[in-house]
Amino acid sequence: VLSEGAGLLIFEELEHARARGARIYGEVLGYGASGDAGHITQPDPLGSGAARAMSNALRDAKLEPTAVDYINAHGTSTPLGDKAETQAMKSVFGPHAYDLSISSTKGSLGHSLGASGGIEMILTLLAIGSATVPPTANLEDPDPACDLNYTPLKPVARDLYTAMNNSFGFGGHNASILCGKVR
Repeated sequence: VLSEGAGLLIFEELEHARARGARIYGEVLGYGASGDAGHITQPDPLGSGAARAMSNALRDAKLEPTAVDYINAHGTSTPLGDKAETQAMKSVFGPHAYDLSISSTKGSLGHSLGASGGIEMILTLLAIGSATVPPTANLEDPDPACDLNYTPLKPVARDLYTAMNNSFGFGGHNASILCGKVR
């Protein structure tokens, strides 16, 4: 379901935000991007481009995969896209993929296309701050190939310290950003 929306994030040096008494929702730990351009609308079935973006984000943040608690998946509810993203997460996170909390907030908000990444980053930061994994709305009959913990239907309380937000687009544009609780 397409939607419309916008989100605003303000990025500034941590010391500056603290000095002015700003409410700090989290910090950017690292990001990664890739381009696979295998097909204009379909992802690589193995999720290789998505896996590179996630791996690049972990490398940029100097984090091991086991440091991640939650992933706000790109999760557009398309059979090809969801399977490819699942494969990519398994490739990058190995056995830890089964310990991750994962959800797609598009089930609640729809897909706002160009605004999705910003809106979903806000929701990811709010999830960390509230120690709540948002649900994947309407996920009642998951594909057997999508066998990770996709947090169906109801939010789940969980302490979250490090989270990843994935945004993958037509033509093989892939981006992942890691954010974390400020300590």
